[in-house]
Amino acid sequence: MTRRLTVTRPDDWHLHLRDGEMMRAVLPFSAELYGRALVMPNLSPPVRTPADARAYRARIRAALPGGHPFQPLMTAYLSDDTDPAGLAQGFAEGLFHAVKLYPAGATTNSRAGVTDFERVHRAIEVMERIDMPLSVHGEVVDSSVDIFDREAVFVETVLDPLRRRFPGLRVVLEHVTTREAVDYVREAAAGLAATITPHHLAIDRNALFEGGLRPHMYCLPVAKRASHRRALRAAAVSGDSRFFLGTDSAPHPRSAKESDCGCAGIFNAPNALACVATVFDEEGALQALEAFTAHSGADFYRMPRNADSIVLEEALGSAPQPEAVAAGGESVRIFAPPAAPGWKVVEGLRPLGRPPARDDTIPEA
Repeated sequence: MTRRLTVTRPDDWHLHLRDGEMMRAVLPFSAELYGRALVMPNLSPPVRTPADARAYRARIRAALPGGHPFQPLMTAYLSDDTDPAGLAQGFAEGLFHAVKLYPAGATTNSRAGVTDFERVHRAIEVMERIDMPLSVHGEVVDSSVDIFDREAVFVETVLDPLRRRFPGLRVVLEHVTTREAVDYVREAAAGLAATITPHHLAIDRNALFEGGLRPHMYCLPVAKRASHRRALRAAAVSGDSRFFLGTDSAPHPRSAKESDCGCAGIFNAPNALACVATVFDEEGALQALEAFTAHSGADFYRMPRNADSIVLEEALGSAPQPEAVAAGGESVRIFAPPAAPGWKVVEGLRPLGRPPARDDTIPEA
């Protein structure tokens, strides 16, 4: 008998929609499934001010069918010269739902990020006072630190001192990838949570080199050893409300991924929930899926849980999976986990309707 599972409509607490043609191409895959998504601000130029956020939110809403209920939740890009008054204004208006901290140079469009953490303390003081969450890309940018150690070093040398200085600050350590980060969140008394991505639950660093160099498995933070992936899976399925879904779906055109200096980012919006459900099933923890995808993040961000639901069904057989999405004359490769997802969403999809375009020029993995 085919198994089915009904869960509260999920939210995505870490999503890259980009802008323009790319945004219009990838938005339907998230909007048809999630109630809300925390939209990252690392555009070029970044979303820094309330005016920037209002304009970006308007462009996202304009790309949705009229009356569509998907809610894009905006974030502010933290820089050395961020105006604390602007953050407070945007938060008071219900426009900004978090501030995103990128160490300058850590990832895509992060050059305008924080270069000196002392210079953002005034902004963080205001955030602590008004209870505004800080969303953190947790990696140091010191080239002398091995890329596989940069998250653990960030937790020890940047995040822990920051939280000790601002003990009332609510922090989300985004897209955790290491056992050290998981342990740090678990040991925190209060005010700290973490998002976990579908791809970090499904792959370890070997996926980057399976049969050759795999640029479409490259993301930041980079996937780590299998032992770290096991720690992530254990945290995700544990029912601990401090861990919740943030897909970090991050589309790039193939030309930007398959180049001399390929971009970091994995586009998983079309199959993120199916991948997560498969992991929870493999771990014997389907009963914990709803909390991870739909309850814990909403509770941390102090928002009501979604009132409607979706239905997942066990995917029997090996139906062909789409490989890419067309966007602005190029294609964007969809995340391809080592094994096809064992679940699919069968009810609750909203009628946005743009099917992925198969790209037959992409060789089989």
